[in-house]
Amino acid sequence: MSSIAPATVSVPRFAAQPLLVRRAAVLGAGTMGSRIAAHLANAGIPSLLLDMVPAGEGSRNRLAELALAALAKAKPGAFYESSLASMITPGNFEDDLPKLKQCDWVIEAVAENLEIKRSLLDRVVPHLAPQAALSTNTSGLPIAKIAASLKSHRDRFFGTHFFNPPRYMQLLEIIPTAESDSGLVSAFATFADRVLGKQVVFANDTPNFIGNRIGVAVMFTAATLMLEQGLSIEEVDALTGPALGFPRTGTFRLADMVGIDILAHVAANFPQGVTPGGFSEKLQEIVKRGWLGDKSGQGFYKKMRAADGKDQRMVLDLDTFEYRPSSKPALPSLEMAKNVATVQERIKLLLANDPKKDRAARFLWPFLSSLWNFAAERIGEAANDAPSIDQAMRAGFNWELGPFELWDAAGVRESVARMGALGIPVTRDVEDLLDSAPESTPVSWYSPDGPQCYNPTTGTWEPIPTQPGHARVADFRRTNGVIRSNPGASLVDIGDGIGCIELHSLKNAIGGDVVAMISSVLNSTSEAVKNFRGFVISGDRDRFSVGANLMQLLLGAQEGDWEEVEGAIRAFQQMSMSIKFCPRPVVVAPFNLTLGGGAEISLHAARRQPYAETYIGLVEASIGLIPGGGGTKEMLLRAVDSAAALAPPDPKDPPSRFAQSAEMNAALKRTLEIIAMAKVSTSAAEARGLGLLIPADGITLNRERLLLDAKAQAIALAEAGYTAPQPRTIPAPGTASLAVLNTGVFLMGEAGFASEHDMKVARWVAYILCGGKVTAGSLVGEQYLLDLEREAFLSLCGERKTQERIAYTLKTGKPLRN
Repeated sequence: MSSIAPATVSVPRFAAQPLLVRRAAVLGAGTMGSRIAAHLANAGIPSLLLDMVPAGEGSRNRLAELALAALAKAKPGAFYESSLASMITPGNFEDDLPKLKQCDWVIEAVAENLEIKRSLLDRVVPHLAPQAALSTNTSGLPIAKIAASLKSHRDRFFGTHFFNPPRYMQLLEIIPTAESDSGLVSAFATFADRVLGKQVVFANDTPNFIGNRIGVAVMFTAATLMLEQGLSIEEVDALTGPALGFPRTGTFRLADMVGIDILAHVAANFPQGVTPGGFSEKLQEIVKRGWLGDKSGQGFYKKMRAADGKDQRMVLDLDTFEYRPSSKPALPSLEMAKNVATVQERIKLLLANDPKKDRAARFLWPFLSSLWNFAAERIGEAANDAPSIDQAMRAGFNWELGPFELWDAAGVRESVARMGALGIPVTRDVEDLLDSAPESTPVSWYSPDGPQCYNPTTGTWEPIPTQPGHARVADFRRTNGVIRSNPGASLVDIGDGIGCIELHSLKNAIGGDVVAMISSVLNSTSEAVKNFRGFVISGDRDRFSVGANLMQLLLGAQEGDWEEVEGAIRAFQQMSMSIKFCPRPVVVAPFNLTLGGGAEISLHAARRQPYAETYIGLVEASIGLIPGGGGTKEMLLRAVDSAAALAPPDPKDPPSRFAQSAEMNAALKRTLEIIAMAKVSTSAAEARGLGLLIPADGITLNRERLLLDAKAQAIALAEAGYTAPQPRTIPAPGTASLAVLNTGVFLMGEAGFASEHDMKVARWVAYILCGGKVTAGSLVGEQYLLDLEREAFLSLCGERKTQERIAYTLKTGKPLRN
């Protein structure tokens, strides 16, 4: 069995209340430290960002100031919105250490060097407030050795390993020492979970902790097998990508993104190194040449300008250390597996092949066997249980399934038998698991009968700890069942009188099934409305919605079946109105991609509770259309509200005065730009500035908390005596404003910012926003505006260039500007 974690370190748990962090300090303004400070700002926590005083003349805070300037230009963005940079105060270690007295948490994030960290912390400790938490951010240095030099505050000290970039990478490994105050560690973990939005995993103080320990070992295994089997870098990246539920980067593209020097540094922390010789020697040569990946412009891959002027991806030949053009791998079984919907099914399909005949199976069997054995042997050493390892790999490396979940998917008993036949050794830990059940029965790490997992260090089945506030729709599916369902959506009881309409259509598209489910559930006379006091619309997939089902739309338009197309648009509009005018409050909880029709669903809800990483936008213009499901209408209503907030209309004035006011024209222009330019927010916070969210909408930083946060908002609305809004009537801006907007569209075309077809789409948007060709101040209702949307949408569907755009997007996933 694996060695058990040291008994001197108590097993941490989450506290009921989070640590109160009113102000923080980050020591070290390098890439990691500055991005941690940026994410603190994202979470609403002001911080000091300190670094050394540089030699020479100029600002003594220059290093921190330069880091802030770099953050403003970072790609992907470090801040949810640019104004948050003001929450970071730059400083230096010479002048500003006394300011640490004001901080509830101080995190050291200087170079990965034990003596540098110790020296700085010795200077810092005398300036800390008694209640302050102190942590070191390291990817693998021993926390106990760093703590050993502390003259005080050892009980307030622990390790925190953020994954880079901290805004986007969800994993936070917390590593206590034997002297760490368990109550403080627990309170900090709750703070990191609730406030910072992190997936917290408690790791033991072993080299590289959990994520890097397993992740880097897996990368070296893949590289070693590549050399042994004569595979190419492209082939290994394909084999270690989405087929296994891993990111598209695979092994070597990931190394380029992380930094090849960092990969080598982490590998050097391993107790016995990582696969000495072979790939390790080649890795050292790459580092010696300065080919460090994306940050140096070349690594395992690099981009070059081809003779035709187009970018060409080149790949490194590890035999010659020269670059050659990258080519698409020829792995037939992998191509077949792409058509399989779930990773569980893909794993079984790929591993069923004969390794003697299939190159993919020849690689995957030793690759996955090594992963499974290595992960099992880390239980009791790097982590206390298998679920911690699985969670670390999902959150830290963006795997769809962790190692033990993958092993269960392959079938533990079946895979062990196959490993034996292939001469692959099996760790004693899994043999103990097999011995725990009769030979004829299936075996898995996770119990199919409940939330339990086998722990080889104790030889028992242990309950999987649940974190209050975390939930997915699948949890309620298992406990409460499904009330009704179709291929696109389901109605699930999530408790406390709240129903959830879960979106789960193919590729997250909104087609007839989704429209029918939402419309029927939220209809004022439905049984669901009678039985529930509120609703949430959300889902468990990796994105909320990519928008309407474009394939259905394109086929209808190409075949000239305009009655069917109009019927689909009308049904979508009716669905949107059922959301808006449902007698019960509807809260939409979007996440990640929320485009087109997905954004229109969101706009019509009583409230929105998006995940912080929600990229929402009305993108129909990019395919030659306008938002036709009520999105243009809702954006006009918001434009009216924003203008009225700045200059409230006088009831004594004619409606035309407000409709033609400077405030109204400015709001219309901004709304036209948002829709016609298909703007997409880079975060939920930025969506507020685009008018896609309102101040009353909440934002959830932790994806695991999104569903229950939305549910809480639905309950609050219901208990406050929610009543549905009444259909609105507004004074139309009319033809005068339409002329102004169309002039702006013309000028965009003249300046080269819009093609002829872009201009045609924009003019339709302007037409709807102005209420059509009516006199300014004419009163128009929501149904009238929906009719204008439908007119515009149908007209554009008939355009050849629109159909070309739709077809191109379906084929490539990218927009076409024609």
